[in-house]
Amino acid sequence: MTLTEELMAPARDLLPEVVELRRALHVHPELGLDLPRTQSAVLDALQGLGLQVRTGGRLSSVVADLDGGLDGPTVLLRGDMDALPMPEDTGLPFASTVDGTMHACGHDAHTAMLVGAARLLAARRERLPGRVRFMFQPGEEGDGGAVHMIDEGVLDGVDGAFALHVAPNLWSGMVAYRPGPAMASADVVEVTVTGRGDHASTPHWARDPIPAAAETVLALQSMVTRTVDVFDPVVLTITQLQAGTTNNVTPETAHLTGTLRAVSERTRHAVWERIRTIADGVAAAHGCTAEVTVVEGYPVTVNDAAFARFAAEVALDTMGERRVVEMPAPVMGAEDFSYVLQRVPGAMVFLGVCPPEQTDPFSAPACHSNRMVLHEDAMAAGVALHAAVATTYLER
Repeated sequence: MTLTEELMAPARDLLPEVVELRRALHVHPELGLDLPRTQSAVLDALQGLGLQVRTGGRLSSVVADLDGGLDGPTVLLRGDMDALPMPEDTGLPFASTVDGTMHACGHDAHTAMLVGAARLLAARRERLPGRVRFMFQPGEEGDGGAVHMIDEGVLDGVDGAFALHVAPNLWSGMVAYRPGPAMASADVVEVTVTGRGDHASTPHWARDPIPAAAETVLALQSMVTRTVDVFDPVVLTITQLQAGTTNNVTPETAHLTGTLRAVSERTRHAVWERIRTIADGVAAAHGCTAEVTVVEGYPVTVNDAAFARFAAEVALDTMGERRVVEMPAPVMGAEDFSYVLQRVPGAMVFLGVCPPEQTDPFSAPACHSNRMVLHEDAMAAGVALHAAVATTYLER
């Protein structure tokens, strides 16, 4: 019997339980680092599996170790658990009952699939030459939960790490992977342009920060297209421009806010300096000054090339040849699994969950959409892939 036959059939048998847990989490989403209800649901689901379980000190994390019947390395499987601060408009019978909170990024599915993998692997523990560590992480959506868990020792003794992320814009059951940079860094850029206020009828007596701010926006876009290598891209998007209080007063300040995404740390840091140079220069040309703040976010998610190809080989064996594709470019979203991958070799891959009624996956509501839904049958493939990667890694 092949590994595919060993794991896919029991994964499908577990699917009703996985779906039930996913829906229970979806109905009661929680935000940030403190997820008491979610943590309790995970702890209940892991009972009776013979795992060594510990919870976080600073956050509602769960770490569970499955010791195999033989000595060997330790592989970590990760699932994040937190939701997003946004409304849900899916119309699902199990839609969120918490106003302004929704599992719009699939973390409910990530958690449920990881529990399913724990059940699957616990049933074959005697054949595992090593240890599987299950990392149930709060606070992925901007709170850096992975950093807190690393500080509390989640990576101690870990030799390799693997994570799945659902992809509503990929055909259900398909797996997409990429060696090297797979997801972007994410920084917040803030610019305050300061001039001198006056009556709007006499702008020549003022130092109007609004034209300076507007020109800064355009200059930043030109900077991206003229100074950044197209094959080492960045995305710089200004999402807010705020200034003034009424129609007949030139304000003293104007504020810009936006996001910077990059797929290499070298270019990321170089663009930080270019933003400051441009903001200072444009402001000075208008008789104003500029203050630039870059709030550093998650780093680039860099898959270990060998581990990513290994995971793709396992996926080929588990899913079949036509269901595994290599991504031609990184995703410009960001992930705090990047901190794990900075410390141990590993990879994050994407699992397609596009609903079958969608004729074009690119038209399906994406992650972070208030209408994002997923094909729950695909979670069986996720359970099997988690288990297959862990089993094959330990055996090799």
